[in-house]
Amino acid sequence: MEDCIIVGAGPAGLTAAIYLARFHLSIRLFDCGSSRAALIPKTRNHAGFPDGIAGKDLLARMLEQAELYGAVREMFEVTRIEPLAEGFAVHADGRTFPARAVLLATGVVNKRPEGLDDPLHGEALMRGLLRYCPICDGYEVTDKRIGVIGTGDHGMREALFLRGYTSDITLISPGAGHELDVDCAAALDAAGVTRVDGPCGGYTIEGERIAVDTAAGRLAFDSLYPALGSRIRSRLAVAAGARASEDGCLEVDDHQRTSVPGLFAAGDVVKGLDQISHAMGEAGVAATTIRNMLAEQRPIRR
Repeated sequence: MEDCIIVGAGPAGLTAAIYLARFHLSIRLFDCGSSRAALIPKTRNHAGFPDGIAGKDLLARMLEQAELYGAVREMFEVTRIEPLAEGFAVHADGRTFPARAVLLATGVVNKRPEGLDDPLHGEALMRGLLRYCPICDGYEVTDKRIGVIGTGDHGMREALFLRGYTSDITLISPGAGHELDVDCAAALDAAGVTRVDGPCGGYTIEGERIAVDTAAGRLAFDSLYPALGSRIRSRLAVAAGARASEDGCLEVDDHQRTSVPGLFAAGDVVKGLDQISHAMGEAGVAATTIRNMLAEQRPIRR
């Protein structure tokens, strides 16, 4: 039986693996290869990397560090987490892995604009023509021409956030017309944000810009930000009995404990700031709490 199984190998899962392995605990890390951080071409707001670092390179460094201290990675997708009288049974690859504790670090998946196929999506992302996190990379679009695909309160808030970086913002409805109440429309008008009806489609890369068809014709931008929300990957925890908010984020206490004893969660799957630094901080709290919980059950001694 492992001391802890970690599901998810993004910044939260890998940070927890480093901590737990250095606590001299037996760790198994399940990685299905879909960390959102791997899609980051280069992050420039992660402390300690003044020249920036690619998401894949950061994950590779963190995995190397975790494995250096004995963490074991499995390239399997976990299909079920089963609470037992003592610990858990984690099901993956047709096998069952027992653990005294489980940490969920499964993250979220960004909702992509419809009609943006995989090859074009990947190229646009790598070239900075498509961006998903204005907190992470808004600085990089300073004084550039930016399109935001979205509407309603969520689209308005993203457009207004980006207004702090550039005056040239166009909010494009993903559907036919915008769904904006009076207050949203007034806030956009006050900020000088242009509004264009959709639907969006016909995405192409034209030189150094990305172009999209709209009700106002074909428009080209230095970068597009989809403000379409995300899918929270909390299904495993919810199926195991953990409580989640209406949007699917797992509910945890100040020590990252879910409502299921021995089941923890950290990172974007939990309600909070979807940032690498925040995920790593939560993982450190979760890992230390797990270590202390296990020590109460059985002394940890050399």
